[in-house]
Amino acid sequence: MQIKEIGEQGLLKILQRFCPPDIIGDDGAVLPIIADKSLVVTTDVLIDKVHFSEITTSPEDVGWRAAAANLSDLAAMGALPLGITVGLALPGETPVNWVEKLYQGMTQCLQKHNTPIVGGDIVRSPIISVAITAFGQVSPQLTIRRDRAKVGDAIVVTGCHGASRAGLELLLHHDLTTNLTKNDTEALIKAHQRPKPRLDVLPILWEIIDSHSLVDISGMDTSDGLADAILQVCHSSKVGAIVEATEITLHKATINWLTKEKALEYALYGGEDFELLLCLPKQAASELVEKLGDGAAVVGSIIDSDKVVLHDRDEKIPDQILNLNRGFQHF
Repeated sequence: MQIKEIGEQGLLKILQRFCPPDIIGDDGAVLPIIADKSLVVTTDVLIDKVHFSEITTSPEDVGWRAAAANLSDLAAMGALPLGITVGLALPGETPVNWVEKLYQGMTQCLQKHNTPIVGGDIVRSPIISVAITAFGQVSPQLTIRRDRAKVGDAIVVTGCHGASRAGLELLLHHDLTTNLTKNDTEALIKAHQRPKPRLDVLPILWEIIDSHSLVDISGMDTSDGLADAILQVCHSSKVGAIVEATEITLHKATINWLTKEKALEYALYGGEDFELLLCLPKQAASELVEKLGDGAAVVGSIIDSDKVVLHDRDEKIPDQILNLNRGFQHF
């Protein structure tokens, strides 16, 4: 059955089953905010043939990734989610079942973080697009900003990088899997199709902030690539950085499959790993890495410079000045 056969009201009745009945139904959702908290709002848009395709992504995975991208942006601000709204643009020929599966995937991701779908909109369009606005709340003193990095800060990543890009390659070129074990293949594809927003990092980070009486934490998520995140933070903070290539944690499956140079390229520029990049004093950074484990690492330090330099202490690759030209850009 296609959407044009059931119409707007028919589709709305189906989608409302995915929303809390006590919140939806009016012209807007009313969400309670805890006293002394700031509201964080972020929006992300996914377009068919740009961010996903039927070749690489099932409708459930499109839904999961759309939700995860927004939850990751909230985590990057230090905020816990309150809810999301979903704006859908759909051709009339879109199967109703595709849309239901999209919402099932979103719900699977959101339920892990107690986050409801609190409203949205649907419109007719020549192509499918999914626009999500997420709402979160954060204590003002715990807000993570891009412009707070200070000279001497350590640069922390919360996990491995490059797996999502490798997974995309496997989905696009099935013949590449012949050089990988079944477990490695599945791990890389899952990293691309079902990324995990790192909201779990926040309670650990808050504990460290409190124990060290920290004031300003700088950071963002690495959804557009690790190099992009470091460059964006340094640009906003008007500082530079030394990044140690040997300290960047790579997924073991990429190490088993790719050359070290290609795995490093995927880690720096591949994107969609949805880890967090955080800049904080060295002792606090070491404690955070120890508590997080599982791929978390100090990958560099903030310096007084206008450049971000990739350095290899093993001297297998020459120093490189990182720039945004190699990362994903929409235009």
